[in-house]
Amino acid sequence: MTPRELVYRTLEFRNHTGEVPRQLWVLPYSEWNHGDWIARIRREFPDDIVGAPGTCSQKTIESGDPYRKGRSRDAWGCMVTNIHEGVIGEVKDALVEDEEWQDVGNVHIPREWLSFDREAVKRFCKNTDRFVGCGCCPRPFEQLQFIRRTENLYMDLVEIPEKMKKFMGEMHAFYCELLEEWAKTDVDCLNFMDDWGSQRSLLIHPDRWREIFKPMYRDYIEIAKRYHKKIFMHSDGYILDILPDLIGLGLDAVNSQIFCMGVENLSAFAGKITFWGEIDRQHLLVEAGPADIRSAVETVRQALWRQGGCIAQCEFGPGAKPENVYEVFRAWAGK
Repeated sequence: MTPRELVYRTLEFRNHTGEVPRQLWVLPYSEWNHGDWIARIRREFPDDIVGAPGTCSQKTIESGDPYRKGRSRDAWGCMVTNIHEGVIGEVKDALVEDEEWQDVGNVHIPREWLSFDREAVKRFCKNTDRFVGCGCCPRPFEQLQFIRRTENLYMDLVEIPEKMKKFMGEMHAFYCELLEEWAKTDVDCLNFMDDWGSQRSLLIHPDRWREIFKPMYRDYIEIAKRYHKKIFMHSDGYILDILPDLIGLGLDAVNSQIFCMGVENLSAFAGKITFWGEIDRQHLLVEAGPADIRSAVETVRQALWRQGGCIAQCEFGPGAKPENVYEVFRAWAGK
């Protein structure tokens, strides 16, 4: 069975082998400081899920490196300030400063992303037996935060200004067009993201989320289904309140902080969605020992595995002990 077949069977709850697909996420900090460990993990536990190349023929307005100290600019025109090497920086200055969004013309929708090399994607998919994700990742809520700054956006969402409403429609139409172009390729899945949770609750009221953002996600998922693709979502924090909504929309897999929400609280959703990781990177990967890691993996397996429904994803970022990340993959492999 190829890695691609293994992932499909896992997502469709027909994996009777007990073998769990793997995926390691690595931040530049860890690449730069723990290269030997990463090489070992990749050698012994190679990824079953990979990303397609998203090389564009048209240059975006991006500049600088958001993972290096200093200032950089994203493809929408937002300026990022970074004070820590190896992790992403933060947007400190609002691109749209006017509360009525009169200066929305400052925002650049990066249509350059639509110039991605389709033939390169086709070759990549043909030449791998791994499950391939697309090279774009819509993030409407987060991009609005980058454009407006978070505290301003929360105020805007109370009563959305007309120019903001128009821009959100344009942004959403662009994201849908981009996803549809990727859906026409040979990738196995589409993906999108937005960090929706604080440590204990959703960042906005769930009803407001359902009113404003759920319809966007419905469109993304509908595009995937129309082209017979799987669709994955990432969202940090406590998102328990909207998991039933995401399942109802047909989301195939969610990458979330399952220990933040409590693994036991998620068992009701076992067999309905695939939990695409993760093992707790706030405490366990940082503070625990190998025995604790193995226990955590077993807890997840018992609560969420139903002939599928789990992907052994783990993020290797600052603070994580290399040996703990290694132990995550050993434990999932039953070694």
